[in-house]
Amino acid sequence: VQAARHVEVQVFGDGRGGAAVLGERDCSVQRRHQKLIEESPSPVLSDQTRSALVEAGRTLAAGIDYAGAGTVEFLYDMDSAEFFFIEMNTRIQVEHPVTEVVHGVDLVAAQLWFAATGELLVQEPAEQRPSLHAIECRINAEDPRTFMPRPGRIDALELPGGQGVRVDTHCTTGYTISPYYDSMIAKIIVWAPDRPAALRRMERALAELRVDGVQTTAPLHAAILTDPDFIASRHTTTWLETTSLVDVP
Repeated sequence: VQAARHVEVQVFGDGRGGAAVLGERDCSVQRRHQKLIEESPSPVLSDQTRSALVEAGRTLAAGIDYAGAGTVEFLYDMDSAEFFFIEMNTRIQVEHPVTEVVHGVDLVAAQLWFAATGELLVQEPAEQRPSLHAIECRINAEDPRTFMPRPGRIDALELPGGQGVRVDTHCTTGYTISPYYDSMIAKIIVWAPDRPAALRRMERALAELRVDGVQTTAPLHAAILTDPDFIASRHTTTWLETTSLVDVP
């Protein structure tokens, strides 16, 4: 597969051969095979391919009596419009918020409730293509050009807000980022009626973000959002390694 996209299906199994599917996420902007930006729905799938992908995820989860939240991951070939199974992640994913906001569910609460009671709160939507578009940017304490870790103390932290903006973070002003653990310090999630509006909203959210004291990947995200290849959804999983984003400071 030369022009690969990373597309994954969110499932929630009842442990008895039933499974609800909550659409797909496109996680194709990656560095060193690690996701940087995720969105839902995927901007490159046809309705026919989306239906086939959903059924593949459902069949896998139901066939093993899967219980709880899980993600079935695929490579999507942009040249042939075929998809290929990679793996199943048997847990809540970092990028679960984009599914939550477009489908109006709380996957973490549903997972905890299912573990405690065995009751499945998640119901499959009537339409797998949602009426909203969501994008998530992972903000890492890293050099935005080399991706080298940049641990240290956060001297000041101001988070974006407003309609259609959500920030998940454990950090506050004065927090010290350790060099021993994952470099992700926040997730910014936005949603809007369509992808262009979601892109504009994320641009504003990134402009409002202020992190003093450590370098972050926020400037890289801002450059990606305005790149013609990303706007046109021409990017692949190796795109970031082969392109030059001149606007990254």
